[in-house]
Amino acid sequence: MRRAALVIKDASVGYGRGEKTTCVVSEMNASISSGELVALIGRNGAGKSTLLRTLAAYQPPLSGRVEFSGNNVENMSQRDIARQISVVLTTSPSASLTVEELVSLGRTPYTGFLGRLRGEDKAAVAKAMELMGVASFAKRRIEELSDGERQKCMIAKALAQETPVMLLDEPTAYLDYPSKVHLFGTLKRLAKDNGKAVIVSTHDLELALRLADKVWLAEGKRLYCGTVAELASKGVIQSFIDNENIRYDAITNRIEII
Repeated sequence: MRRAALVIKDASVGYGRGEKTTCVVSEMNASISSGELVALIGRNGAGKSTLLRTLAAYQPPLSGRVEFSGNNVENMSQRDIARQISVVLTTSPSASLTVEELVSLGRTPYTGFLGRLRGEDKAAVAKAMELMGVASFAKRRIEELSDGERQKCMIAKALAQETPVMLLDEPTAYLDYPSKVHLFGTLKRLAKDNGKAVIVSTHDLELALRLADKVWLAEGKRLYCGTVAELASKGVIQSFIDNENIRYDAITNRIEII
């Protein structure tokens, strides 16, 4: 049995300052193991972004705990956290960098203060660029690339970080449909072939339901977790999707327009 790379234990997440806090998702229990692709879905305002920030250790949970490989994140240093989880956001870097320079930033948790790349660091960067298919334009500048190419470079940076867990926030945003399908397929292969635990926040429901190993659905301050078949058998997916215009067909695992 594979050991969970990330575990959420009785955790509630939210935002606010001091005693004035707002809980958006409460009493969550979930986990992801190496080799799994999890799709995090939910309506706008359901708490997906807050959950992602908590998992990335940008903010603490309101209660409960988040663990990486059995270690409570609140007891870990920033460098240790950076060696456990890599984060891919939708925003592109503002600095004018080449692809290789950007991907090399993924080695920061290992290079020390001066940031000098050793042999193993350069090898990790080269491997990450090769895996994501961006090695052929390693010397090009990020601002010269298409949205899809930039997104691949950001994922390559996360791969170069060599963390067991990868967290991606809306990686298919702004991409055309063929590029969305290709990127989702790439993430699934990365999880399976490289033993990564990959969590993807997405609004592309059809791709999530067809390609993810598990689904985390944030709805009504709860986080429903399971395979698509498990959640469909309980009516969770249907309740989330179905309205007067669309419905989810559990038999075909497709969303239909009425």
